[in-house]
Amino acid sequence: MSKVTILGGGGIRTPLLIHGLVRAPLGLAEIALFDIDRERADMMAALGREVARQAGVEVSITTPASVEEAVTGTEFVVSSLRVGGAAARARDERIAIEHGIAGQETTGLGGLSKALRTIPVMLEHARAVERYAPAAWFISFTNPAGLMTQALSSLTRLKLIGICDTPSEMFHRLAEGMGRPVDQVGCDYFGLNHLGWIREVRVDGENRLPEILADDRQLRSLYHADLFDPAMIRTLGMLPSEYLFFYYEQQRALENQRRTGASRGAEVVRLNELLFGELQQAISAGQMESAIVLYREYLQRRSGSYMKLEAEAGTALGAGVALAEDPFEAATGYHRIAIDVMTALRQSVPTQIVLNVANRGAIDDLAADDVVELPCLIDRHGPRPVESGPLPETVRGLVLAVKEYERLTIRAAIEGSRDLAKLALMVYPLVGQWERANRMIEALINEDEEHLGYLR
Repeated sequence: MSKVTILGGGGIRTPLLIHGLVRAPLGLAEIALFDIDRERADMMAALGREVARQAGVEVSITTPASVEEAVTGTEFVVSSLRVGGAAARARDERIAIEHGIAGQETTGLGGLSKALRTIPVMLEHARAVERYAPAAWFISFTNPAGLMTQALSSLTRLKLIGICDTPSEMFHRLAEGMGRPVDQVGCDYFGLNHLGWIREVRVDGENRLPEILADDRQLRSLYHADLFDPAMIRTLGMLPSEYLFFYYEQQRALENQRRTGASRGAEVVRLNELLFGELQQAISAGQMESAIVLYREYLQRRSGSYMKLEAEAGTALGAGVALAEDPFEAATGYHRIAIDVMTALRQSVPTQIVLNVANRGAIDDLAADDVVELPCLIDRHGPRPVESGPLPETVRGLVLAVKEYERLTIRAAIEGSRDLAKLALMVYPLVGQWERANRMIEALINEDEEHLGYLR
């Protein structure tokens, strides 16, 4: 019987992950939650125990001072941290908008500030895992996922895998649009986390991408909102992942946020406040079935409003149709890819999954130790990226610039240097100016001295 540890166990998706874990063939005896916010951890643990009730798996909580206890004896560590909470995300995105950049938690200023807050904490956790659970696999879902995996890969000896559900979601939507099971559709995907493209779609040995590119309806169906002009996708000749909206349509995203007067972060804060008040009442009254219903409806509302605010002019805060799909039973999502990875790490026959791992020569243009997002063959020996070749010239400059920004951001965090943080933003394609980067970093530090005051 084994143990899984969730660092950031007070996170909103923890019950969803627990649901998947207790139904996976992992032989779990314990799921240990670690979070410095005990009230949130208690709430998520209560929901988790309800979804795990029939499985006989213990859901435990460790105190804020005992990350060592949480990881001791564990087989898998899942890290999903949000240092500063949703309020910090909303603040980051507001500051970005005020300085002329769309607010988003993994790209631009939001991604940099989240990384600078999180890298010191992640490294503390990594040292505990290295000491108390050196054989454990460390599965990082902490955003910005690629940058955080790069930091841990560069600075630790962890058995490390970075995960993100964006590629698998895209593959499923693509297969659905073609009327084929997802396992019959092969996608040649490459890039960095939240900066990836599909350049071939193979069905029965034939590349079907040209016919997809010719079909406006199918191109629009690939995304949660109306993100890209089909003519742009055809001209590019590849299918961009959804977060490239913040590069290819940066001005539209910014204008829509300004028109709404808020960002996705502000929307999440509002949704969370509504949920936590209702959940606390239901849990305190022992009404756990009602609590699960509230939680499920929250996830459906949150998914239904995803990317709407940034992509669609005049969208009101919180707008969007709640998805009818049960998030616990969805074919894709955060919990699905984490469980797929853990299951694959127990097997002798390799499974192919898109992961964030060291490049090891898979992409010609990047260094061996650069973390990339690629299809990997994964089994009990770990993940091995599938050879991808050179980057297409149309995206090569963007990928290289973003990777250099990641390297500089990690250096800024390790050296405690605000000048390096400014240089990272100056190198970043959406900023590109020293004075603008200077103003943005100073504004961030002024408003979050608690987490960013270490930058000198």
